[in-house]
Amino acid sequence: MTTDRPYGPEDPSGPGGGDGPDGPDRRDGRSGADGGGAVEADSGLLSPVRAGTAAEAATSDRAWLRAMLEAEAALARAQARAGTVPARAARVIGQVAATTTVDPAHLARAARQAANPVVPLVAELRRAVRAVDPRAARHVHQGATSQDILDTAAMLVARRAVETVLDGLDRTAAGLAGLAETHRDTLMAARTLGQHAVPTTFGLKAATWLAGLLQARDRLRNLRLPAQLGGAAGTLAAFGLPTPGVPPGPESSAEPGELAELGELGDPARVLGLAGLFAEELGLDAPGVPWHAERSVIAELGTALAGAAGALGKIATDVILLAQTEVGEVAESSGGRSSAMPHKRNPALSVLVRSAALQVPAYAQVLACAPLAEHERAVGAWQAEWQPLRECLRLTGGAAETAAELVAGLQVFPERMRANADLTGGRLVSERLAAHLGRDVLDRASGRPEPLPETLAGRVPEELFDPQGYLGACGALIDRVLTGYRSVGGGADGKAP
Repeated sequence: MTTDRPYGPEDPSGPGGGDGPDGPDRRDGRSGADGGGAVEADSGLLSPVRAGTAAEAATSDRAWLRAMLEAEAALARAQARAGTVPARAARVIGQVAATTTVDPAHLARAARQAANPVVPLVAELRRAVRAVDPRAARHVHQGATSQDILDTAAMLVARRAVETVLDGLDRTAAGLAGLAETHRDTLMAARTLGQHAVPTTFGLKAATWLAGLLQARDRLRNLRLPAQLGGAAGTLAAFGLPTPGVPPGPESSAEPGELAELGELGDPARVLGLAGLFAEELGLDAPGVPWHAERSVIAELGTALAGAAGALGKIATDVILLAQTEVGEVAESSGGRSSAMPHKRNPALSVLVRSAALQVPAYAQVLACAPLAEHERAVGAWQAEWQPLRECLRLTGGAAETAAELVAGLQVFPERMRANADLTGGRLVSERLAAHLGRDVLDRASGRPEPLPETLAGRVPEELFDPQGYLGACGALIDRVLTGYRSVGGGADGKAP
């Protein structure tokens, strides 16, 4: 890590280099899995749903590294406010952390020696700070443990990624509200177990999609994303100690009266308050207690992301089915080209969203196991969270951004919907007719080949065969969903877009 260039494997002071804090040099000079070329970043080649999206950028390796450095800088600032680190040292640490660069691939290799990337990162940050101010370097990572920094960084990354998810959900919700209002009276066949059931409207289908999306959005909005600060085992004990190797007197870089007296350092109120200051510096929620071994924060985040992906996946699944050639009730605005068949118009956006919705629950299942951490530091379970969490965030964010595009450009064909509703020869209202004539009569009539209006001519009023007259509370249900949407800010003028 330097202020002007990334360190490389040839740099003996880089992570894993030399015999410094990261241990002996065990590199063999290889680069990449085959020892030949440089490691390339994951560009989303096999995950196009998130390729190039805001969520992908918010969860990249560099985003994680930047978040870890931000956490280190915020810790120093919080300690300066608490009177346990000189203000000058906190400023230097912050300036160096903000301007240094690091090669994620080299840091990842160095992380193999400590099973987490914070250990080599802290060594590099301390070295970079020492080059500017040797006294300030003593205060880098003061009292903290690797999990404090990585968990806090995870919350920073999650907060930023969730913001992109919410933006996509908001735009998708706006499009769905517009579809629900526009098509509140657009008749179509409801389908249960893949078969025509009773009449409904496309407006109610869109409103139902919207209702699920709003619930998922609320769960994400209500998440608590707290900073983590506990020290080596969650007791905060080291935050009440004097800085190692910094005796009082001329060796200290603090101004007179700037630091707490030695007897005040271990005061429980001061130590507990530090966690709140740390969270405040980062704009995160304050932790009630250290959560390094109580992982409900991670499990709940995974569950909320899986819920959002599922709500988006429901929309995509229905669009795929409605866009089938023999159904043809909707179509995407995407090209949806085939490499072999020129006539194809595949629902590409829906396919991408559905692919994410099928993956996120599997990753969230790993996060759901996070509370099973052993004692005060999980062995492997903590490390197992990192990549699944990133996948949940970037897949859900990619799905939300893609769904917004899907809904905004969705083409609806009311005439085809009505034609399909008539395919069963009036049987779409058999439930209604059975209430007038009895189930046995309708069972026999439905078994005949001709349309029901012919079979039952003269036995019931003709208007009972009109599916438009058997829509139940469709309109009222649409209004209920739209009212709920508008009540939380949907539509600048109080109306659906």
